[in-house]
Amino acid sequence: MLTGKQRSYLKSLANGIDPIMQIGKGGVTDNVLKQIDEALEARELIKIKLLNNSMLETKQTANEVAQSVGAEFVQSIGNKFVIYRESKEKIIRIPR
Repeated sequence: MLTGKQRSYLKSLANGIDPIMQIGKGGVTDNVLKQIDEALEARELIKIKLLNNSMLETKQTANEVAQSVGAEFVQSIGNKFVIYRESKEKIIRIPR
């Protein structure tokens, strides 16, 4: 569970990154979850965009995706959301 200070730090880092994935009308499939899992292991912090034709609720989808891949929901703004999961290599040093 992230503290407010940690979540705030991750939000500041996420501000400078672009979405690396898009979820469209196919929704959240096993293949999408596999790609998200791999991206989290490589980067720890990722931003995902929901396309307008997906008809998905951003925050609800973000929480479902985060739970499915064992990550933490950081934030959602509009049709984009950010999730974080610490990798084995610990790329990002978050404050305690």
